[in-house]
Amino acid sequence: MNTVKILSFALASTTLFLSCKEERTTTKEIKKTSENELAIVDTAIIERKTSKKSDYLYVTSVSGLSLREYANLQSTKLAIMPYGTKVKIISLEENPTMKVDGIQGGMNQIEYNHKKGFAFNGYLSRYFPPEIGISFEKYGEELKLKFPNVNYSESKSGTVSNPIITEKLILPNIQWHEAFYIAQQLFKFPKEFDFPSSIGKEKEVKLEKRFKKDSWVSELQINRKENKLIKIKYHYKNKGFTKKVAIYKEGGEIVISNIEELK
Repeated sequence: MNTVKILSFALASTTLFLSCKEERTTTKEIKKTSENELAIVDTAIIERKTSKKSDYLYVTSVSGLSLREYANLQSTKLAIMPYGTKVKIISLEENPTMKVDGIQGGMNQIEYNHKKGFAFNGYLSRYFPPEIGISFEKYGEELKLKFPNVNYSESKSGTVSNPIITEKLILPNIQWHEAFYIAQQLFKFPKEFDFPSSIGKEKEVKLEKRFKKDSWVSELQINRKENKLIKIKYHYKNKGFTKKVAIYKEGGEIVISNIEELK
C-alpha cells in the first residue's frame, strides 16, 4: 500500500508551495477593508487582548511572515520569520481588524529572535506546519505527541487490483484557512488555488489552468451554505489514479481527509 502513497506525491500536482503570499495587500484589498473599518489598526486604538492560550505559535506562510514595529502592515519591517518558525506570544488580538488574502485576522504582539513586534495572526497557528516531504501519517503522529486530542486514522478497502486507502486527521480548535494550508502543503495541490472565501456560490468548481498532459481532472470544489464554508475538496485524476483531499467539519471539529485509489 506504500506504493499508493508514493504515487500520490508523483501524480497529484507539479506545484509544491501554497500561495499564501506574505502579507500581500493590494490597493483593492486595502480599500475594501477600509470601507468596512477593518483595515489599518492604529496602535492608539484600544485593542481587546486576551489571556494566552498558548505560549508559542508557528508561522504557516511558506514565503515567510513579516515582524512589524507596530500593529499595522505599513509600519517598519523588523524581520522576516521563515516558514515553521516558533514565535513567543506576548498578547493575542482576537478581533478581526484586517483582511489579508481573504483571511480575516489581527496583529498579535510577539517576540522573535530577541525582537518584539507585531505579526498578522492569519498566518500563525498553534499547530506546527508540515515539513516539506512529510507523509500525512507521520505528520499526524507528530501532532498527536504535542496535541493528544488530534486523531489520525487510516483504513484500506477495495481489491488487490483496485486498492483504496482512506486517511483522516481530526484537528480540534483550528480554523478553515489553517487546515487548508496544511492540506495544500501535505498533498501539493496547485498553488494557484488560493484559500476560498466563505462568500460565494453554494457550489463552485475551480479548474487548474496549467494542466499536465496525463491529467484528466485537477480541480478545487467549494461547498458553501449561508456564506459559510461547508467543504473544500481537491480532486485529481488520471488514467490509473484518483486522489480526493477534503476539508470539512465533523462533530464540530475540522477534518482533513485523503482518499487515494489505484486502478
